[in-house]
Amino acid sequence: MTTIETPPVDSSAASLGSARGRLWNSLRHNPLGLTGGIMLLVVVLTGLLAPVIAPYGPSEVHFDGTFQAPGTVGYILGTDDLGRDIFSRMVYGIQVSLQVGVLSVLLAVVVGTPLGLLAGYWRWLDGIISRLTDVTLAFPFLIIAVALAAISGPSLSNAAIALGVAQIPTMIRVVRGETLRIKETDFVMSATTMNASGLRIIFRHVLPNCMSAIIVQATVIMPVAVIGEALLSFLGLGIQPPASSLGIMLSDAQQYVTRSPTAAIFPGIAIAVICLGFHLFGDALRDALDPTNTTRK
Repeated sequence: MTTIETPPVDSSAASLGSARGRLWNSLRHNPLGLTGGIMLLVVVLTGLLAPVIAPYGPSEVHFDGTFQAPGTVGYILGTDDLGRDIFSRMVYGIQVSLQVGVLSVLLAVVVGTPLGLLAGYWRWLDGIISRLTDVTLAFPFLIIAVALAAISGPSLSNAAIALGVAQIPTMIRVVRGETLRIKETDFVMSATTMNASGLRIIFRHVLPNCMSAIIVQATVIMPVAVIGEALLSFLGLGIQPPASSLGIMLSDAQQYVTRSPTAAIFPGIAIAVICLGFHLFGDALRDALDPTNTTRK
């Protein structure tokens, strides 16, 4: 089996500029990736600017304006059974989804990356870490997340921790596989023959060359975390009312879905847009950061 060798990463400004240029060039020739990037930009700006964009507070009720149809004056997407503005609640719900997604991704990366590096570089640690990872992966991701959230209690931070912990085994496996591949390259073997320490090789040569796989895996974890947060909130194990969440909106809307179906449709569309944007942009990142990929100019 032929091993594709990856050259050592150059940390110079020229290398960084080259990587940025390669990423932009790849996006220019990838309409789907560019579309995903634009979708994510809109979603992120919506979450960051929620207090500015939302005309009402997420828990502000108007009992004289319940079940308003979309397009009603003052209510862009209508209102729910308590007269709460669906657009405002959805904007704040996107903010919550992004917060949970970022926190869970950071936890998975911070814990899973070093464990994957250790498992891939030292065989004696591989047996221990890989076996524990295999046992964890035997259980469905959502089952682990729901169990952890039920044990720790419903809150934003606990939901993020539960989703992040559930994603750690996948991150370990991805980083371990990259480490095993990079460990066989010439520049790592050369460093080994020069009696460089294992930790020096890991952090100086292996980790920089694993970054592309870590970044791509992070874009895969984000939409899973968004869906996971919506599920936990839907089941009452995530964000708690009166705070707004896309999952809470779906849970509330199921009680009157026949009377006001748009109350469930719009949060569902928001979740779909977030996940689709990350998937499209993640595919573009994977192609752009792949050293074997040559993009036409």
